[in-house]
Amino acid sequence: MALNGALTIGTLDGANVEILEAVGRQNIFIFGLNAEEVAALRAGAYNPRQYYQEDRELQKVLDMIASGFFSPQDPRLFDPIISALLDQGDYYMLLADYRHYVAAQEEVSRAFKNPDDWARRSILNTAHMGRFSSDRAVLEYANRVWDVQPIK
Repeated sequence: MALNGALTIGTLDGANVEILEAVGRQNIFIFGLNAEEVAALRAGAYNPRQYYQEDRELQKVLDMIASGFFSPQDPRLFDPIISALLDQGDYYMLLADYRHYVAAQEEVSRAFKNPDDWARRSILNTAHMGRFSSDRAVLEYANRVWDVQPIK
């Protein structure tokens, strides 16, 4: 998507770490817990229900999903998601990141209202995405992960 000019919004993990390094902090929207904060929350018995109970907006969102509001043809469709978030530990700590995500999305909305700045960021993102080509990624995985050599 970044090759097509999309600006990344995400947590600082996985490929987003490399994207941040490539495009610069001013051209990416990072939100949420960092690795140390995740480790501390996991060590301290993370309780996703606490986030649900303390954030009225988050509570409303999850309650609407659980009620079948978005799936009237199958009101129980999203029960596994609600259960994973509230009853099974929310492994990816989505509820802990929710408020950070909302703030980042508001920052995205403000940035989008400035078309010249948005276009500049978009162009810079595209220009710095070369290292993320599928050719490079597949070759790197072949060498580092799969330990295989190309066939001539």
